Amino acid sequence: MKHLLAPSLLAADFSKMESQIKIINQSEADWLHLDIMDGMFVPNISFGLPVLKSLRPHVKKPFDVHLMIVDPDRYISDFKKAGADLLNVHYEACNHLHRTIQAIKNEGMKAGVTLNPHTPVFLLQEIIAELDLVLLMSVNPGFGGQQFIPNTFKKISDLKNLIAKSGSTALIQVDGGVDTHNAEQLVNAGADVLVAGSAVFNAPDPIEAIRKLKNFSAKV
Repeated sequence: MKHLLAPSLLAADFSKMESQIKIINQSEADWLHLDIMDGMFVPNISFGLPVLKSLRPHVKKPFDVHLMIVDPDRYISDFKKAGADLLNVHYEACNHLHRTIQAIKNEGMKAGVTLNPHTPVFLLQEIIAELDLVLLMSVNPGFGGQQFIPNTFKKISDLKNLIAKSGSTALIQVDGGVDTHNAEQLVNAGADVLVAGSAVFNAPDPIEAIRKLKNFSAKV
């Protein structure tokens, strides 16, 4: 499978949102990644349900929604109504992860789990078969434009092994510091989905940046 690319709206220019959405629609991007931050689980506040609802009619790509919030179970149904296609919750934020994943799937969404940089992959061994996606944070969550954490490559390898042993079909997504310098290496290591924010929206030509991030051949 050719890898997928999900530009992160967090890095977009919100004063030019119409043109930013046109970039996504006209590009080779597969999904639009939306980071929801509450200022409690992570030290930043981004945007929430009203923004998703207002964007949904104008964006042609699936919504890949990453919840960086406390007690995400409260809002699962609301994010479905707002237009989420895939809902991703943090392992560190869920007391009853299996119940949360089932609630997401019962709403008709794909279900993902995110691991912070310090959280080991083996903690997912009891839930991996239930997941559609695992997001490995390659920076500490909360802010865009951070430096990529090299240990992510080992975590990709560990996660690939866990997926293979369990017979899971979960995709591996990587978010944080992804750019043209490490994208190919990440895909060759086993990443299925790349999230890119600054590398897309801060580029002189975002559509061309997306094309470059999409079009290289992973080594077998």
